Amino acid sequence: MQRAAVRAGGGFNHRDSLSTAVLIKDNHLAALGLTKAVDRARARWPMRMIEVECDTLDQVGEARDAGVDVVLLDNMSPDQVAKAVEILEGVAKVEVSGRVSIDAVGAYSESGADFISVGALTHSVRVFDIGLDIR
Repeated sequence: MQRAAVRAGGGFNHRDSLSTAVLIKDNHLAALGLTKAVDRARARWPMRMIEVECDTLDQVGEARDAGVDVVLLDNMSPDQVAKAVEILEGVAKVEVSGRVSIDAVGAYSESGADFISVGALTHSVRVFDIGLDIR
C-alpha cells in the first residue's frame, strides 16, 4: 500500500522489492570492507543491482572503483552530495537517504542526485481508521 501511495502521489519506486537488489550497508562494510563486500555480492547474486551505503566521500570513490550500480549517500548535506556526484562521474546512480525532510528535497535535487528517499512520505503518515460493521 505504501509503495502504491508513493506512485499515486507522483513518486517513483526504484526497485520492485528488496529481492531485486543487494544493499550493502555499514555493517557489511565494517565486516568485509567495501570492495570485498561488492565482490562477494556479485559472486553470490549475479545480475542483481548492487547498491552501497556510503557515509564518506572516500567510500564514494571506492564504490566507483568497485563498479557498483547505485551509491546510497547516507546523512550527507546537499553540498556533500554534489561532491559525491562529481566523484562518481556518472558511472553509478546516486540515491540520497537519511533524515531528508520534505523541505530539503529541492536542495538535494539541485545537487545532482538521481533518487531522493524521503521516509516521511510513508512511515510518518497517520492512519485513517475506518471499519465496516455488518449488522
